[in-house]
Amino acid sequence: MNYSKVNNLVGWFCFVVATLSYILTLEPSSSFWDCGEFVASAFKMQVVHQPGAPLFLMIQRFFSIFAGGDDTKIAYWMNVGSAVSSGATILFLFWSITAIAKKIVYKVGEELTSGKLISIMGAGLVGALAYTYSDSFWFSAVESEVYAQSSMFTAIVFWGILKWDAHADEPKADRWLLFIAYIMGLSIGVHLLNLLTIPAMAFVYYFRRTEKPTTSGIFKTLAAGIFVLGFIQYGVIQYIVSLGAYFDLFFVNSLGLGFGTGVLFFAILIIVGFVVAIRYSIQHQNKILNLALLSTVLIIFGYCSFAMIIIRAQADPNLNNSAPKDAFSFLSYVNREQYGDRPLLFGPNYNSEREDNVTEGKNIYRKGDEKYEIAGKKTDVAYKDVTLLPRMYSDDARHADFYKEWMHLDPSKKPNVVDNVGFLFSYQIGYMYMRYFMWNFVGRQNDVQGQGSGFEGEWLSGVKPIDALRLGNQTNLPPSTVDSKAYNRFFFLPFILGIIGAVWLFQRNPKFGGVVALLFFFTGIAIVLYLNQKPLEPRERDYAYTGSFYAFSIFIGLGVLGLREWIFQKLTPTVGAIAATVIGLFAAPIIMAQQGWDDHDRSTKLVTHDIAIDYLQSCAPNAILFTYGDNDTYPLWYIQEVEKVRPDIRIVNLSLFDTDWYINGMKQKQNDSAPLPISMKPSQYVQGVRDVLPVDSRFAGSIELKDLVGVMLSDNKNDKVEMQGGTFANFLPTKNIKMTINPQEVIASGTVAAADSAKITPVMEWKFNKGYVTKGTLAMLDILAHNNWKRPIYFASTVPSDQYNGLDKFLYSEGMALRLVPFKPDTASGNNRPDLINVPVTYNNVMTKFKWGNMKTAKYLDPQSSDDTFIFTNLFNSLAQNLIQEGKAEDAKKVVDRYFAVMPQTFYGIRTVLGRNQMAENLYNLGETDKANDMINASADYIQKELNYLADISKSKNGITGTQNVQTGFYLLNQMAEATKANKQIKLNAKIDKILNGLEARFSIYFQR
Repeated sequence: MNYSKVNNLVGWFCFVVATLSYILTLEPSSSFWDCGEFVASAFKMQVVHQPGAPLFLMIQRFFSIFAGGDDTKIAYWMNVGSAVSSGATILFLFWSITAIAKKIVYKVGEELTSGKLISIMGAGLVGALAYTYSDSFWFSAVESEVYAQSSMFTAIVFWGILKWDAHADEPKADRWLLFIAYIMGLSIGVHLLNLLTIPAMAFVYYFRRTEKPTTSGIFKTLAAGIFVLGFIQYGVIQYIVSLGAYFDLFFVNSLGLGFGTGVLFFAILIIVGFVVAIRYSIQHQNKILNLALLSTVLIIFGYCSFAMIIIRAQADPNLNNSAPKDAFSFLSYVNREQYGDRPLLFGPNYNSEREDNVTEGKNIYRKGDEKYEIAGKKTDVAYKDVTLLPRMYSDDARHADFYKEWMHLDPSKKPNVVDNVGFLFSYQIGYMYMRYFMWNFVGRQNDVQGQGSGFEGEWLSGVKPIDALRLGNQTNLPPSTVDSKAYNRFFFLPFILGIIGAVWLFQRNPKFGGVVALLFFFTGIAIVLYLNQKPLEPRERDYAYTGSFYAFSIFIGLGVLGLREWIFQKLTPTVGAIAATVIGLFAAPIIMAQQGWDDHDRSTKLVTHDIAIDYLQSCAPNAILFTYGDNDTYPLWYIQEVEKVRPDIRIVNLSLFDTDWYINGMKQKQNDSAPLPISMKPSQYVQGVRDVLPVDSRFAGSIELKDLVGVMLSDNKNDKVEMQGGTFANFLPTKNIKMTINPQEVIASGTVAAADSAKITPVMEWKFNKGYVTKGTLAMLDILAHNNWKRPIYFASTVPSDQYNGLDKFLYSEGMALRLVPFKPDTASGNNRPDLINVPVTYNNVMTKFKWGNMKTAKYLDPQSSDDTFIFTNLFNSLAQNLIQEGKAEDAKKVVDRYFAVMPQTFYGIRTVLGRNQMAENLYNLGETDKANDMINASADYIQKELNYLADISKSKNGITGTQNVQTGFYLLNQMAEATKANKQIKLNAKIDKILNGLEARFSIYFQR
């Protein structure tokens, strides 16, 4: 068989293996984080968060067609789209590895022996399948996220440059470069990570076109690659849009023409300019200029997928993030301005002092009725002291504390360059990149998110690192590691194979060794430098570095050739090639698949899908539901927009409510939900107007909410306070707020049952809990003031309490949401209820409406899903406890039985023991003593092992490790001791006391219980 046929057949075999693996393990519905937004937006062609992913949405919309009209299968088929894209990535990776291997081991004119052919195919097979089962890539391959398609485009362009390299001497070889340019332009409509391949590809071009590379030539090539990367990143993606926006500004504001005329003129100017320039390059036979111009045009062609964003924004879909309808809003959108900036080369430390003056920059423009208006100015804060390479720059109190603890800094010290570089190498590179790298090629301790603790989400675990490598001997490892499906042990084998491949490649072909190394650097370490990541991220960020792991997988594949030449050189070439391939397969993809399958198999998990239903089913008809974060919003968007569950409910994300475009959307009808009762006019909340209002508590007494809203919306100068610079702003004149309640309104709307009319308070009074009022808070208060109880108002149970704006004592749980109810505040304590909860409604929801995501039977729960077991357990506990307080023991037993029927009894960290302790207390109160004892006994054993492990680590490090977990563990053990003593469980109580005494002795040098 000729080489091309074998190469194609084995490549497609890799595609089939990878794609089937991903389809078998993908989530059957939407996943957490951005996936819900992406699925909902792809299905209805809506506008996602900045900077958008229009091509991704269009491709995913194509895959949704295979659902055949079944809305419940749309997310599944979009997940299949990611699986297929990931399989294509593996296909092109295989062809890239074989292209590099062939270039080195086979010379034109030589005989392609079976030994060489098997070696080349073996290298591609091992490297491609190793990446198939790498942790980070696998995670993105089974959900509808941009990273699968982004990886596919990266694989295509790198394969494309190798194809060009193989045909560079042919007359029309440069068409491959034009192909690459167009693919890169398209990739912008998915994700920008693809652009980081440019410096590596520049060297492929340089080495192919230069017979004798020079040091100066290498540096010039590196500079050229970075320049091209910057040209596309800024010149094409940002400045073309920026120039178009300012052309429009001139045409509209100066010439008095209509909106868009300047953009149209600029587009014509660009087209004419390129046509003239390309004709010039042809006439003067300037091939380099012609190639550059055509490449730029093709990149712009690909970039034009963003037209979808503007077109759909004009249609005002339900999800219309930033509403980029005009030139300046679109400019802000592609520039990701809502996410702010971070310093890179020079900047402040976390404790740098600010200068008194603030430097004003460019105007911020917004579209007005007839012309563009100034919404404000960009401002730069000056600091008295700045540093080179500021890595510890965030002045957030949590971040500042982390910096000081991580770097062992004196609280009064201002970090210098050495400190910042130390943080760069120890945390940003060492912890937030190398840890992820090791996950993929060495192994993983567990899937608990790591925050620098040393015992969560590490790549090695235990006091003795060898314990993480020895299969079976897990003496020193805690249950959170041993029992975790994410406890993956690769015994360093993929890593070692990659090192062998890297050394072999650099020995045999230093040029291509440098190319792959540069690809590895720019898609890994360079991202670390550019992102300048703050600590305490809400989730692990390993998905950002999959391009780097892709490059290392090339080294893993080439490790087969190193094994053949160095280990099996005495065997015949064919036998040596087979032996190297077989060993390579076992050393990398086979062990990676075997260890990683159970913690990537989401095929039976429906947590995201079902919890979204539960949030909505907690609400009464026509409700307004306030949410806050990604995971209590995006899944709800999905379930409403795609599966059409509870379209009567209006979901209001408080994180977005501070923007004018989002308030505009809330004032429109969406699905079956009427516009929100917001009285504010657009001119009163447009960008730059009432963004933040101060609190000036000049009135001691309570003021009616409607009057307060009126003051904050007033244009009367007497209702404003003078600010710095002589400007005047609206303000909140008191924190003491009241709402007079009309009982008839409350009862008529169904907020309160007629039988509970005596519980209604005549006046709701509360204290505002912040020192300022944001635009979103003003909008919420506006809703409360003008809703007149016509629409039920809820907060998702996961909304931070500071977002209640002081209404805590009027919020009653009805499941996964808290309902605003005007009951007298002392009602709960008067009934001796442990929580504010509407028991009948919550009981009905839990027992008849809620779904549980297959939590009990799912093969694997990812970290976010396992964390939600804690939320559900608290719900069961609260309901059962209230039923017991009301004397409804039989109903409480049904709730407890339901808990055991649907909730896993697996430990997901020490925190989950809290819910188990509360459930054990309920069991004692219901007379289920044996069940309670079993729960407490298992929990005590778990905590004992966890804390003994932390004691071992603390001893080896000469300092307390996992302080919060240790303190929580002692607290929970004391809870158990009190519960068993109160319920006369003498034997179990003695056991817990013994555990406490033993642990107390081990931790006595750090703190006392």
